[in-house]
Amino acid sequence: MISRIGLIAGNGRFPIIFAENARKKGVEVIAIGINEETSKELEKFVSKIYWLGVGELEKLLKILKEENIRSIIMAGQVRHKLLFDKNIKIDQRMQLLLGNIRNKKTDSIIGAVARLLELRGIRVLSSIIFLSDCLPKKGVLTRLLPDERILKDIDFGRKIAKTIAGLDIGQSVIVKEKSVLAVESIEGTDEAIKRAAKYGKEGVVVIKVTKPRQDMRFDVPVIGPDTIKLLQEVKASCLAIEAKKTLIIDKEETLKLADEAGVVIVAL
Repeated sequence: MISRIGLIAGNGRFPIIFAENARKKGVEVIAIGINEETSKELEKFVSKIYWLGVGELEKLLKILKEENIRSIIMAGQVRHKLLFDKNIKIDQRMQLLLGNIRNKKTDSIIGAVARLLELRGIRVLSSIIFLSDCLPKKGVLTRLLPDERILKDIDFGRKIAKTIAGLDIGQSVIVKEKSVLAVESIEGTDEAIKRAAKYGKEGVVVIKVTKPRQDMRFDVPVIGPDTIKLLQEVKASCLAIEAKKTLIIDKEETLKLADEAGVVIVAL
């Protein structure tokens, strides 16, 4: 039984939801917040929090050693594009790690960090531990049902999304009338949706998938109220996600907002 766990927190509400659920189960959470990403709100849900820059790997290792952390999870996105920001400080340890990986895909970078932690005796656990209630079952999750056009777009887009995800380019594709409007890349899902809406206007269908060999320790697809608000803004018609492999943050509120916005949510 885990009584104490480390949390490397990225952006969004995922780290907060994780910390809140862990605390309810009597687990002490020691968090590492990333200056460029993590919400200050997280401080209210953890026993202790340290702050560092996204490129300060040496500082991260020092904190984990001093706190005697033996199990850790990674929750929340850390934007890949930060690596290309000239204002971000990259310490020598991080430079060495980046120099030794075969490419700078998300999986390669996070996987290298995970292997480094495990070499130091720190287990990297699944990020959905304590969060099984946030994983939807297969089916239509909203009151509004998908029409034939939406179903055809989902079937069309899902195959493409899986291919793109397998190449570690992105995990979302936005389509309309069997035409690909945008593929998620380094900018993230939200920006891809906005880009798609410029071309497809209202009625676009967003398909968000896991990678074919998804490592549930990190980079798990997440949706929540902010996702629905964006879909409402661009007048999207549907969001398709993968059942049991996608986290729905603040599930009740998310589905309520979707119903009010007329956005269909389907778990495949």
